[in-house]
Amino acid sequence: MTNIAEDRARLLQLIKDNAIVHGKVTLSSGKEADYYVDLRRISLSGEAAPLVGRVMRDLTKDFDYVAVGGLTLGADPVATSMLHAAAAAGEQVDAFVVRKAGKAHGLQQRIEGPSIKGRRVLVVEDTTTTGASPLEAVAACREEGAEVVGVATIADRATGAQEKIEAEGLTYVTAFSMEDLGLA
Repeated sequence: MTNIAEDRARLLQLIKDNAIVHGKVTLSSGKEADYYVDLRRISLSGEAAPLVGRVMRDLTKDFDYVAVGGLTLGADPVATSMLHAAAAAGEQVDAFVVRKAGKAHGLQQRIEGPSIKGRRVLVVEDTTTTGASPLEAVAACREEGAEVVGVATIADRATGAQEKIEAEGLTYVTAFSMEDLGLA
């Protein structure tokens, strides 16, 4: 049995030690910042990924979902970590990937993985700034016929995403705030 408080503390320390990059950067939103939280350094780490899965599953334990995913690339390792955490706990959660655009070949699908049509899904991502990426994933999931039950992220930059996501009628949760990361 894992101790979720220990998992959260270790994950937070790994983020602080490995994922916070100081210096001028341009975010995907186009905004400039004095630091960048590169959570792919965490979600793709052999040590941290299992922690991501367990912490995010605990964060979303009150949501009722059978599949988890979001806009590629930030959401992919988060969803996969959650899939593995569920399996380790003897449960099943599918993962899915939302492409930024539909494929022009093959099955021409925008959403890859087991079908989410008619299923309850949770949209995830690694770091949320404006909310544009998870909302794009929410729209794609709804177009596919899924019921989106909420949005969860590892870290929220506190720059308006929560308000935009909640304005769409969705519950939004984050594992860590900028205060938690020592950036506020």
